[in-house]
Amino acid sequence: MARVGYGRLLERGERFLGRWGLRQEGAPMRGQVSVVLPVVCRDGTRAALKLQDVDEETAGEGLALRTWGGDGVVRLLAEDAETGTLLLERLDEDRPLSGVPDVMKATGVLAGLLARITAVPAPAGLRRLDGVVAGMFERLPAVLAALASPGADGDRRLLADCAAALREVADEPGDRLLHWDLHFDNILAGEREPWLVIDPKPLAGDPCFELLPALWNRTWEGSLERRFDLLTEVLGVDRDRARAWTLGRVLQNSLWCVEEGEGLDAAQVAIAGVMLGR
Repeated sequence: MARVGYGRLLERGERFLGRWGLRQEGAPMRGQVSVVLPVVCRDGTRAALKLQDVDEETAGEGLALRTWGGDGVVRLLAEDAETGTLLLERLDEDRPLSGVPDVMKATGVLAGLLARITAVPAPAGLRRLDGVVAGMFERLPAVLAALASPGADGDRRLLADCAAALREVADEPGDRLLHWDLHFDNILAGEREPWLVIDPKPLAGDPCFELLPALWNRTWEGSLERRFDLLTEVLGVDRDRARAWTLGRVLQNSLWCVEEGEGLDAAQVAIAGVMLGR
């Protein structure tokens, strides 16, 4: 279910169609937090009008796209920062990287794009990884207390191990421009490049914090260890540091699960097991 009002976003879309001189040429595409309208600009350029609310995750998306300047990433054509509305280069939504059958080949493509975008320093004004980490450690005691029953010993121990690994790297949070959610469905086929990244949730931090989504997506295909090796090799990052930050991402998602009254995600538990050598 969408977290934002679908009808309200469509109404906003009508306003921007007129304001930017766009013609809609297809049905709306509805995501979890956004609506995308396929459009044609006055000059005949095919584009995509992205409608969303501004929140902690979407704030700064336009800034990040301008900073990357289309290098491996969808191009930003226009933006209304107040509403978070973006006019983007049109890509082929029917050809995500997740459609590539060979998961190692897909991982190689993702790793190459990730290396390019995380080589860019983050601009001022974005949320920072050190703040995200501080918030995780603040929430951890309450979550561990919520896992006090004997049957939750394994989950509690896993979260404690993830937190211990994160503490080893938390004092060097990094300053690169991160996507935060780069998995195979957030890479689409394009015309000027074979594959281009979409939908960043921008963050300033360490590139090693970026690896979990690529392992979590299609977790059970191929070897997680081999996929992790490929990601770290292409990015040129330290494997131990990458393991620690990946465990930090598992901790982040697990905190959300427990706070929402849900069990830990089985795929992420499996990933953490690989990172911990279990």
